Formats: sequence, structure tokens, C-alpha cells
Amino acid sequence: MSPLSIPSPDPVFQSFSIGPLTIHTYALCILAGIIVAMFWVNRRLTQRGGEPGVVVDIVLWAVPLGIIGARFYHVFTHLGDYFYPGANLLDVFAIWDGGNALYGSLIGGAIGAWIGCRMSGIRLWSFADALAPAMLLAQAIGRLGNYVNHELFGLPTTLPWGLEIESDNAKFPAGLADGTLFHPLFLYEIIWNVVGIALLLLLERRFALRWGKLFALYLIWYGLGRSWLEAIRIDPTSDGFLGIPANVWASFVAIALGIVLFAVQSRRHPGLENSVYRPGRGPRVVEPRKKKGKGGEDAVTADEGEGSSESGVWTDEELAAAAPASGSAAPAKD
Repeated sequence: MSPLSIPSPDPVFQSFSIGPLTIHTYALCILAGIIVAMFWVNRRLTQRGGEPGVVVDIVLWAVPLGIIGARFYHVFTHLGDYFYPGANLLDVFAIWDGGNALYGSLIGGAIGAWIGCRMSGIRLWSFADALAPAMLLAQAIGRLGNYVNHELFGLPTTLPWGLEIESDNAKFPAGLADGTLFHPLFLYEIIWNVVGIALLLLLERRFALRWGKLFALYLIWYGLGRSWLEAIRIDPTSDGFLGIPANVWASFVAIALGIVLFAVQSRRHPGLENSVYRPGRGPRVVEPRKKKGKGGEDAVTADEGEGSSESGVWTDEELAAAAPASGSAAPAKD
């Protein structure tokens, strides 16, 4: 065995107990990825004119539906693992044991994001562009959970950084000697995603990619990497078509969708995105705070002198409140 080989973590790290509760490390990795991505997306949207915290309104829909989509996509592409004589059907919902497919989370999350964006007034493609690099980061963090669970490994390898997998692992190929090393696909994907983050941010800064074009590049980048990783992955129970695993087909679809989306949006929206909000929508209006002036009249506070409405439009009440004692009216903002 190579001195540079990667040992699998002790199974004791896969979960721990707090009172009657069992906490699974895999779930914590997924949760950590979601939280980090949420803060980053919020920062990116805010920098583009979005209301601070508006991402929460979208995440409350996107994350639950994304988790549901991820689990059911995995189940439907591994039917033999869950539906057989004597099977415990409750295992279908045991997400803490692993088995949450990224492509399923994209489908479910996209539905949730559409709902959240409609309710918050954010453009779906603006949210998607803000999400693109954060999604890669969340996926990289989540792959650490696969490492702890001793899953997501590839074909046997003699490379010095091979992953050590115990021979009694359910996915350990029959006939291989104990101590055989495998490609650490979880590590390959982490590296691929980190490189992707740098690439997306570079292209975004260089070409000001908006209108869903950055998200399109995310689909292309991730689909390319995932198609290769799935081609060398050991996943004996995965269902497929024409002998090709389902996730490879899904990767091809992601690449195709990314190419089409980039081409269509480049033609429809060649210019810059003027707002992350849909037409007729904007940040929530903040009610002006009044304080007593020297003569006892209500006056607008100093910070409202820039316009108390975050929408950038003065209301009749604000104009009256801001009027000087001489009776002249304050000019309306453009």
C-alpha cells in the first residue's frame, strides 16, 4: 500500500449522539454547504441591488424541494436497493445514510427557486447567476460527507493517492484483494469544483455574465466533470440506459442545457442586466421615521434625506414631510 494513499475515516466519525438524537456527519456536511452557499448568494445578490436577506425567502422553498428531489432521484435510479422482497420501504427516506443525487437537487431546487423568486420579486436568472459559484462550493463541502461515509470512489488504481476502502464495504468489487486502492472521486470532484469556482468568477468579471449565462457555464462545467467521474465510478446498483449509468446521461443533459441556455440568453439579452428584480418589483419600502423639528413640526431624519423609500420614489407623504417651513416642496427623485 502506498505511503501517500488516502485512508478512509474511522466509521465512528459517521455519526454521534446528543441525548436521544443521532447526528450524522454526512447530514452536517450537506447542511454546512447549504449555509455557506446561502451567505455567499446573499452577498452577491446584495451587491447587485437586492435587498439584504432576500435570499432567505428563496432558500426556504429551494432547499426543502432540492433535498426531496435529490433523494427521490437517487431512489428512482437505484430501484433495486429499495424495492425488493422484504425491503424496508422506510429506507427510501433515510437520507442520512447517503444517497442524495445532485441532479435531483437541481430539479427540485429549480422548482423551489422559481416559487421563491416569484414571491420575492427576484429574477430567476439573477438568482441562478448569483448561485452558480456558490453551488460548486456547497457541492465541494458536501463531498466531505461522502468521504466520511466511505462512498463515491472509482475504479481500482495504482496511483499513490488511491483511496483505501475496507473489503467488507457493500460496493467493494468481488474478487479484488484486500488493500486494493481506488480513485478518490470525492476528492477529484472537490478539486474540479474549486477550479470551477475560480473559472466562473474570472469569466464573470471579464465578460459581466448575467441573465443566466453564468449559470449556463456552471451546468457545462459541472456536467463535463461529472460525466467523467461517473464513467469510472463503482456504483453497481445504479440503473441506466444502454449500459450507461443514469448520472452520465444526466451529465450529458446538463451540458446540452447549458449550451442552449447560454446561446438563447446571449441572443435575447446581449446587454447588461439593469436590475435583479422583475419589472414592477423592487426592495421592500421602508417606512420613514419622523422626529420633531425645532418648531415642533415633523421632519425627515438625516438618513431619509436620501429618500426614505428604498424603491427610489418619493410618496406624497414624504414630500409633505420633507417640505421646508417656507412651504416650498422638495423635488421628486428621478
